[in-house]
Amino acid sequence: MTSTPRFAAEPPYKHGQAAKTAILYCNLGTPDAPTASALRRYLAEFLSDARVVEIPRLLWLAILHGIILRVRPAKSAHKYASIWTSEGSPLKVWTQRQAQALQATFDPAHVQVRFAMRYGSDAIPQVLDELKAQGVNRVLVLPAYPQYSATTTASVFDAVYHWGLRTRQLPEFRFVNHYHDHPGYIQALAAKIQAHWAVHGRSEQLVMSFHGVPARTLQLGDPYHCECHKTARLLAEALSLRKEDYKVCFQSRFGKAKWLEPYTEPTVRQLAKDGTKSVDIVCPGFVGDCLETLEEIAMEVKAAFLEDGGSQFHYIECLNDSPAWIEGLQSLAMQHMGGWRLEGVSAKHREDSRTAALAMGAKD
Repeated sequence: MTSTPRFAAEPPYKHGQAAKTAILYCNLGTPDAPTASALRRYLAEFLSDARVVEIPRLLWLAILHGIILRVRPAKSAHKYASIWTSEGSPLKVWTQRQAQALQATFDPAHVQVRFAMRYGSDAIPQVLDELKAQGVNRVLVLPAYPQYSATTTASVFDAVYHWGLRTRQLPEFRFVNHYHDHPGYIQALAAKIQAHWAVHGRSEQLVMSFHGVPARTLQLGDPYHCECHKTARLLAEALSLRKEDYKVCFQSRFGKAKWLEPYTEPTVRQLAKDGTKSVDIVCPGFVGDCLETLEEIAMEVKAAFLEDGGSQFHYIECLNDSPAWIEGLQSLAMQHMGGWRLEGVSAKHREDSRTAALAMGAKD
């Protein structure tokens, strides 16, 4: 027998009110503080997501709660502390700034831009509740993940779908699956690298490091690996690089299973051992700086390169809130909102609609 769903209460409605559109800009999430207790809460939610870890559920939960959540929070807290800012977690800071900059490209009377996180505070369901209460009835879900993966993009969509299960009157949703080859994104990456080269000069090798995922996801049909390589190829073309001028690799391996290769740190160590004295490294899959870029790449991988004989290591910051990236984001959003009447209908049209509704017996 199927139980009757419990829907959340609908916000007050007035006939003739203007349609409202929102862009929900979604990122992974972050702990509330660089402490073991905050990391334990965050990791428990993140690593419990079946999209993130695809191994038998009961086995994984036993490992997660029996081993990982007893050991990893303290280690991760130390890493977060090394990159924490006065404003908080860099990932949240940059996500919020990007949303604010994107909002500045739209009239807030017609389009609202809000950021939300898949895990932790500022959660997607919470922000959707707030938007619905404000009368928003059209939502573009825009993940901060240029390359699609079931482990990231699909999990964001899951959170939206589950919110919908308890919502009677759903907004009209549109979802951006990926933008790994969007011209605005590629051009913004190229501009960021060229600006770095203009100040620091160009190193012998450009290393493009993407976040890793288990290798089996490729065989299971996840397009992430292919989309990372397409981004790299298009970026190399925009920079007029030869194939021998750059390397594509994958970072953040977790556990003992095989992940997408080549791995970033061994790649950089080998470059140093082979006589490469200078490298530039960029992380195109991250649109905002975070733990994986500021600590793992700019600190750990740098130390590995210098340890094995390298001389100059330059980490090129993420897109963050660069004007070229905000312009690209706005172009991307406009493309996916095509057909939506963002400026709204006239006040007279809304009043006529309200009058007709009241004539039919509507209370308000």
